Amino acid sequence: MTEHHEGHHGHSHQHGPPAPVSAHLRRVIAAVLIPFAALMAAGLVLLWPGGEPEREDRTGVGFDQQLEQARVTEVVETPCEELGVQLASGIEGECAQATVEVTSGQDTGHTFTEVVTPDASQQFHVGQEVVVAYAPDAPEELQYSVSDVDRQAPMLWLAAIFAVVVVLVGRLRGLLALVGLVVSFAVLTLFILPAILGGSNPLLVAVVGGSVIMLTALYLCHGVNARTSVAVLGTLVSLILIGLLGSVFIEWAHLSGNTDDQTGLVHSLYPRIEIQGLLLAGILIGSLGVLDDVTVTQTSAVWELKRADPGAGWLKLYRSAMRIGRDHIASVVNTLVLAYAGAALPLMLLFTIARASVSTVAFSELVSEEIVRTLVGSIGLVASVPVTTLLAALVVSADRPAPGAASIPAPAGAPAGGVVTGVAPGAGVPAATNRHRRRKKR
Repeated sequence: MTEHHEGHHGHSHQHGPPAPVSAHLRRVIAAVLIPFAALMAAGLVLLWPGGEPEREDRTGVGFDQQLEQARVTEVVETPCEELGVQLASGIEGECAQATVEVTSGQDTGHTFTEVVTPDASQQFHVGQEVVVAYAPDAPEELQYSVSDVDRQAPMLWLAAIFAVVVVLVGRLRGLLALVGLVVSFAVLTLFILPAILGGSNPLLVAVVGGSVIMLTALYLCHGVNARTSVAVLGTLVSLILIGLLGSVFIEWAHLSGNTDDQTGLVHSLYPRIEIQGLLLAGILIGSLGVLDDVTVTQTSAVWELKRADPGAGWLKLYRSAMRIGRDHIASVVNTLVLAYAGAALPLMLLFTIARASVSTVAFSELVSEEIVRTLVGSIGLVASVPVTTLLAALVVSADRPAPGAASIPAPAGAPAGGVVTGVAPGAGVPAATNRHRRRKKR
């Protein structure tokens, strides 16, 4: 029995939950987080959308098209001249005349032809699944046109492979992370997007929705304990900082947020949406995922340092964890900047082609928006490291034995992780004393 218990204790030390903090500290943390969680839950209820606003008809422009499924049934190569297509200078080759059959909607079975030039980025083959746009007000022969390729199958397979890899490597934690991802996606699609479309303030919706995502994902993946609560507090402080800085610099730089075709289309379809608030909401939500990673890592580092050196004070823990945090800052900021640069690569190429000066490029609204998004998010990430590390060091170091109380390891029969304090002389060690006496007699 003793060996079994000791083995169980060793296992829980490695893989079990973090050591609990005192009831007093739990009450202090709960006094901060429970009202916050209740406030976010109330916001979720009050801002919950009644559904997407109805419009009389579709504009047929951009993402507002009516889409149906279709399949390419025949592809015939034909000289472009016969089809009346004029190719650009330097482009050679024959055009392709694709016959497409509609496979969904009221016109299932209807066929139409699509001409594809040799320099088109997307070429078709027989049997290929495509997405077609339907324009009911156009002439009958022009009502349908190929809008995109149907990518449902490869995307679903990729998602399945991702899920399998996460569960195989992460096991229960990986499974819980996937559940958290589903919850995040549900909040985004069922609350944040419809609420913004319904005319609610985008910043307020992003704060409430992002907070719900943060609380659900962190506690689901890492457990309801003091360590996770400290990560939540550090994330919350950083989000407040990002929100304040974003508001100041978006207003100061006179950024409208209406800098691309998609935003312009959204604004034309739903004029009530506050585009500037949408920009700030995007900064908050975009920073949330990386913030969770930073705060959880720093909190775990402090807890493990304390476990390795139980006598370390909060200042020593803070300094040690900050050395880890500085490496984390360097990698995270670089990752964030490169992620934004990669997304804006076509834009950067256009400016390079135009041979515009660095100042002209940087201070244009299109690029300034990305700079504000990147730098404000990065400031919040950098600030989250010392804030979270300090909170974690103070919390994990706050519980100290009473002055003059002795502390000894728990005997084999005591609960795992238990500590006996203030033990009277001779108490708790009769078995060891008896074994010692028997050895002396022999």
